[in-house]
Amino acid sequence: MPATPLVSLQAPKDVSIDDIDRELREIWLMYSQGGDDGAIASRATTFSFLIYEPDGTQQLLAALGFYTGPVDAIAGPRTTAAIKAAQKAYGFEETGKATSQLLEKLQSEFAATKERNAMQFAPDGSGATVADAIASANPCRIVTLCPTVGEDEGVSAQVSAYCPINKRSSSNLVCCEYITLKGTAEALERIGGVISALLIPDLPKFIWWKATPAPDYPLFQRLTQSCDSLIVDSSTFNDTERDLQVLGELLSQGKAVADLNWRRISAWQELAAEAYDPPERRAGIWAVDRVTIDYEQGNPAQALMYLGWLASRLQWQPVSYTHEGGDYDIRRIQFIGQENQTVEAELAGIPTADWGDIPGDTISLKLASTNPKADAGTVLCSETTGCMRMEAGGGAQSYRIQQVTSLLDQKTEDLLAQQLRRWGREMLYEESMNVTYQILKLATLEE
Repeated sequence: MPATPLVSLQAPKDVSIDDIDRELREIWLMYSQGGDDGAIASRATTFSFLIYEPDGTQQLLAALGFYTGPVDAIAGPRTTAAIKAAQKAYGFEETGKATSQLLEKLQSEFAATKERNAMQFAPDGSGATVADAIASANPCRIVTLCPTVGEDEGVSAQVSAYCPINKRSSSNLVCCEYITLKGTAEALERIGGVISALLIPDLPKFIWWKATPAPDYPLFQRLTQSCDSLIVDSSTFNDTERDLQVLGELLSQGKAVADLNWRRISAWQELAAEAYDPPERRAGIWAVDRVTIDYEQGNPAQALMYLGWLASRLQWQPVSYTHEGGDYDIRRIQFIGQENQTVEAELAGIPTADWGDIPGDTISLKLASTNPKADAGTVLCSETTGCMRMEAGGGAQSYRIQQVTSLLDQKTEDLLAQQLRRWGREMLYEESMNVTYQILKLATLEE
C-alpha cells in the first residue's frame, strides 16, 4: 500500500483532556468555511481506530533476557525487578524506574545483540508511521494510547489533523483526526471512560492492541467491549503459547478477534489446498498422517495456527502434546483422525543466521502418509530457504514440491489496511483457532 502524502491542518498540539473535543471542533469549524489557503476540510466519518502502543521498555527487557512476563506496559513487580536487573547490569542506579537513559541503553544493546544472533522478540516502534499509512488510505479518527513504564504523572494529550492529498476534490479535503494520550497504564486506566467516549458513536470501532493481550487488565476489558474488533499481531508475542491461549479464550467468549500474523500464512494454506486439488490427488489428503512444520526459531505462532487450520479442515482431534525443547525446540502433537487413525505432527524451530523482519516466519512444511500407496506427499518451502531438511527425509513416497513465493503485502500497514476493510468476523480463522486453542490447553496440562 503506497503511502499517500498528508497535508497538515493542525500539527500536534498539547491540550488538556477536557479540551480535546473543543479543540477538534474548532479545527473543523475553521476549515468548514475555507482555511488560510482556501481549502475546505471536513472530518472523516468512517470508523475509529484505537491503538495501544507501549513505549518499548518491556519489549527490550524481554528481548535482552531481563523480563519474562507479559508485555503490557503495566509496571508490576516483575517489570520493576527486570528494570533493576538491567540497571545493575549496565551500571545505573537501581531505582526500578525506567528512564530515557536506560531506554537508550536497552535500544543500543538490543541492536548490538541482534547483529550477533537471532532474538525472540523484535520491539516495534513503527506505530506512528503505520498510523499515517492507514490514515492516508482510510481517513478516520485515530486514538493512540502510549502507556509508559515509570512515574505516574497523569495523562497528557495531543490533538492533530492531517488530510491525504489524493482525497482532494477541487479544494475539498476529507481528513483524519489524531488524538494521542500518554501516561502510565494505571493513569490511562483511570480515564478509561474518557477514552471510550472519544470513539465516534454509531460507527465501526477497531482496537489494535500492540502488546500482550491482557484480559485481567480493566482498561483492556473496557476497550475491547467498546470496540467491534480486537486486532493483534501474534508475531510480537513474548510468551507465544500463553498469549495464543488468551486469544482462544476470548474467541470462545464470542469476542471478535483478528490476528495480522494469520494473514502471513495464507499462501501456505492456498498452496497446500492446491496440491490436493487435482482429481487424482484428492483422496491423498485423507491419507496424510504425518505433518512436519519448520519455522524461524523464537515464535511458534504461525506453525501452531497453520496446524490448527489443517486439523480443523481434516477434522483431527488433538489428544496429546509434548514439548521436547532441544536445539530445534521440538514440539510434538498427536491427533486422532476421522477413521480413528493416529496423526503425528512435529513443529521445529530452526536457528537461522538471516533473521527476518517477522519472528517465527514459516520456513517449510511436509505432509506425508505412512501408507506407501497413497499419493499424499507434499513439501512446501519458502523461496529463500529451500527444502533441504524436508527432502532429506526420503521415504517410499514421491513428493510434490512447491515453493511459496514471498508476498509483497506482508508489511504491517498493508495487513492492517486489509483488516480494516473486514468489518465482520472470519469463521475460518475462528474454527482454526478453536483447534489451536485445544492444542494449547493440552500444553497447559502437560505443564
